[in-house]
Amino acid sequence: MNSPAEIAKNYVEIGKGKVNTPALKLFILGIMAGIFIGIGGVAYEMATATIGGALGKLVGACMFPAGLGLVLIAGSELFTGNCLLVIPLLEGEVTFGGVLRNWVCVYLGNFVGSTILAFLVAFGHSPSLLDGGLLDVVMSVASGKVALSFGDAFLRGIVCNMMVCLAVWMSFAGKTVASKIAGLYFPIMIFVMAGFEHSIANMYYLMVGIFSNSIYWVGDAAVNLGAALTKNLLPVTLGNLVGGMAIGIVYWYLYLKGAKKD
Repeated sequence: MNSPAEIAKNYVEIGKGKVNTPALKLFILGIMAGIFIGIGGVAYEMATATIGGALGKLVGACMFPAGLGLVLIAGSELFTGNCLLVIPLLEGEVTFGGVLRNWVCVYLGNFVGSTILAFLVAFGHSPSLLDGGLLDVVMSVASGKVALSFGDAFLRGIVCNMMVCLAVWMSFAGKTVASKIAGLYFPIMIFVMAGFEHSIANMYYLMVGIFSNSIYWVGDAAVNLGAALTKNLLPVTLGNLVGGMAIGIVYWYLYLKGAKKD
């Protein structure tokens, strides 16, 4: 197992590779991650619709970590995890412009990937499964997210990405696929159970709700693209940035600041 100090040192090199990746590749890798996280969202909503109640949400939370597992094991770029790029930035190994380029390319790719998956699910009429039970969950989740106040969405976004970045950090402690998945599993399960807000997962939840709203004539006027962007994704993304960068800054300070470089 890698120690926290080894993880911090290793992430500097990992981060340099991320920042130096060509923009088109970052965008495509971002698309893949958007799809992968969306798959976790599909699992969550299916479990909730199939089982129902608190138990359904618990089972869904237990299944959702498969999304981040796909991101880290199969290979892709996730905006929320990449908030840890503050570590090589503080070490002076990358520029702010390079980090910003990564964030923008990956975030846009994540949105495209999430939207592609949402389109396939909605227009494949998967929400009609379970006698429309899945549609009820899809719309309930989307409606709940646009109904959050800016402050609630922002604060839930902070805590969420603290846990996501801790999950990524713990996965880097492992040296096998099994140990990496074990490391990331519980922080992700807990953030889903607690109802914290993840911008990339929300891209899927909101877009599948928007598509389903139009396909099935649900008539929920609150679930629309403008509300998705301004009432949820904006505050949640800002919160995710704060929470993720906070984790990166703390670990940089603890394990890299003032340390001798090879």
